[in-house]
Order: sequence, then C-alpha cells, then structure tokens
Amino acid sequence: MLLYQPESGYCYNSDSIFLYDFISSFHPKGKMLDVGAGSGVLGLLVARDNPRVTLEAVEIQDDFVQYARTNARVNKIAYKLYAGSFLALEETDKYDYIISNPPFYPSGAQKSEDTMLQIARYNHNLPLDAFFKKVSRLLKPHSHFIFCYDASQFALVCGALEQVKLRVVDVQFVHPKQDKTASLVMIHARNGSKSLMKVWPPFISFENNTISKKAEQIYAKAKTQSIKCQI
Repeated sequence: MLLYQPESGYCYNSDSIFLYDFISSFHPKGKMLDVGAGSGVLGLLVARDNPRVTLEAVEIQDDFVQYARTNARVNKIAYKLYAGSFLALEETDKYDYIISNPPFYPSGAQKSEDTMLQIARYNHNLPLDAFFKKVSRLLKPHSHFIFCYDASQFALVCGALEQVKLRVVDVQFVHPKQDKTASLVMIHARNGSKSLMKVWPPFISFENNTISKKAEQIYAKAKTQSIKCQI
C-alpha cells in the first residue's frame, strides 16, 4: 500500500500496523468508522484486507484530511471521510465497528511545540470519558470497538469503558522486548457482551535487538510504502 505522509510532523508508526493486524484477526465486516484517521493508514489497511468492510473515517486536522483522501484514491479504496472533531460528529449513522489509534500520551508528558504532533499524540485532545461516551452512542447493539492505548493507563481505560457499558472482551499487551514492560495495549470491547476478558499472549516486537518474527510477518502482510511529501 502506497501512503503519502507529511514531510515533517506526525507520521504513522508500528502502533497502527500492529493494531491493523489485531483488528483483522476478528474478520470485520459491515460499516466501520476509523476515529482520528491521520493519513488513513489504519482504516485503509483493514478495508484493503477485509472486502466486506464499508469504511468511513473522521479526522480533525485539515492537512491529514488531504493525505487520507489522497491515499484512499491512490489505493482505490472506497472512503467516506468526515473533516472535523469526532466529538462533534452527527449521530445519525450507527456502526458495526469503530476502530482507532487515538492520541493517548498523558497530559503530564512533555509536549512537542509542533501543533500537528500535539493534536495527534496527547489525550487532552480526546479525553477518555468523552471519547468512549461518543463511541457508545455510535455503535450498533452488540458491535465492536477496537483500539490501542498507552499500556500504563489500562486500568483507567477499563473503568471509563465500564461507565458507558462497554466491556473489554479481548486484550493484548505489546512489549518492546521480552524483559521490558508493555508500552502499548490493544483492546477489543463490545456493547451488550457478558463475556469474560480474554488476555492474549504478549506481543514482543523485538527479540535480541532484531525485529521479532511476529512483527516481521505483520510488516510483510501490511506491505506499506511511505512517501513524505507536501500535498
């Protein structure tokens, strides 16, 4: 997949690639919304590999809107993109799947002076309570919310999901190395579910200072080629 990205500022990373693989493991179908699409990488990869998905997305930054639309066109993927805040999105449509690699750096973290990076990275731009409340309103009954977040905030995430009656049914922690603490958590939540949480084996992204076989397989499956440019 050919992906155009900004010359400077925020670019997608392994979080989106690993999350794409996690989402695809559920063989999604139906109407899907990608929240905070950025350059479109997450939703476009999922839609490419899951042809029964009808993809929509929402992105607040005008520059990224242009990149995402270009990437959808270049890769010939049907795409309906809303330009604006997810929290202001009209609630007339309901979705079978909502997916997201949202801004999750805590507000206490040292912030970049780059506006594009700040909006894409820091969670004060999309607070958990407001984020999950909006998701719950947009999901069809017994539907799916799949996203990633900072692993150290997992307890806060679970509490906020419970407040809007979304239950975590699958979770996988991503570790940079086997002896390192998790840096990322990938979460599958559902509304109306009574299932207990299934904790997947940990995902180790590096082994002996080289990329792990699992990570290498996912990169090979994604087949992304990035071009940094000005649109």
